[in-house]
Amino acid sequence: MTMRIYFDVPHLYYLPQFLPIYQELRRRDIPGLDVRFVLYTQIDGAEMTQILKDAAAAERLPAHWAGTLEDGLALYKTQQPDWIIFGKGYKYLDDLHAACNTAMVNHGAGIKSSHQNIDACRFNIRFTEGPYQLQQLKKSYPPGNFIDVGFSKLDPLFRNEPVVGTLTLNALGLDPAKKTLLYAPTFYPSSIELFADAWPQQFAAYNLIVKPHFFTHSKQRYHAQRRKLARWKTAANVHVAAAAEYSLLPFFALADLLISDASTALFEFAALNKPVVWCDFLKLRWTYRGLFAFRHTRRMDQDILVYADIAAHAPAYDQLLPIVERQLAHPQEHEKQRLAYAQLLLGRFDGRVSERIVDSLLAYQR
Repeated sequence: MTMRIYFDVPHLYYLPQFLPIYQELRRRDIPGLDVRFVLYTQIDGAEMTQILKDAAAAERLPAHWAGTLEDGLALYKTQQPDWIIFGKGYKYLDDLHAACNTAMVNHGAGIKSSHQNIDACRFNIRFTEGPYQLQQLKKSYPPGNFIDVGFSKLDPLFRNEPVVGTLTLNALGLDPAKKTLLYAPTFYPSSIELFADAWPQQFAAYNLIVKPHFFTHSKQRYHAQRRKLARWKTAANVHVAAAAEYSLLPFFALADLLISDASTALFEFAALNKPVVWCDFLKLRWTYRGLFAFRHTRRMDQDILVYADIAAHAPAYDQLLPIVERQLAHPQEHEKQRLAYAQLLLGRFDGRVSERIVDSLLAYQR
């Protein structure tokens, strides 16, 4: 008997969450199991599509290619897989064949309140990342079938397995004798424009890895951020991750400390019990300042701010260096909050999240 499980991947950055589940399915060696990735060519533009194709080839992913979401829907209607695993809410859920089961494994950490809307709940199984999210989703959508499994993306790190794009400092041209800082800003509002052009020189004692957000690479409006990256990448102590380096995991493994904005990456890295510095200085468009400051407040997810003491905070760029130095010298300073919040928000860190997901899929009965 054939069982078909498809992963729906409209964006490249969904892959790190899905790959550990795919690897677990392969490890099971289940007779008749057919696993496919549905990948899209007309969503993120030609450059990103090529990177997605390269990633699929590098990972040897069995793939179906679709143009648009509508093409993907047509594929699902024709193929009628037993399971489709999504990374976010799917607007055509009601148009799928009645025999098709659906599951959601959130493409990122489910801390933001936007991940708790009804569209992200109406699946046969909605996997959750921890007790906080489970509680919130039950309140938002009582009929939902929620199973708390944890955060699959981090499984390889907790299993001490090779991760996507496994790297070394030497391979990146960096100095293994130095501490390594990972800077992973979000796209908007972001701190990146307020970092000095001379940041590499001012932080010369450290290796600097910069992992820009996907949209920094792909959206035209963030050209000023790309100019900043171009200046930094010429420095000997800097590696700026290209769009093709889509996964944070290999950089998490290398880094001693993470610098970021109000990003879910803060919570993912904190789960490794490494220090985090949260940048409170952000570049705002004029339409988000002064009389329009309410727009910034509305955009900033208040759920994340509740957990702000997970990290040391840098109020301004010129205060960043001494804060980084202190956190590296005293990594235990926020350890209690890091571990408590990580467990609350991302669940169990035993490297077995993907096992629980696969077990749930195989055992499911309508």
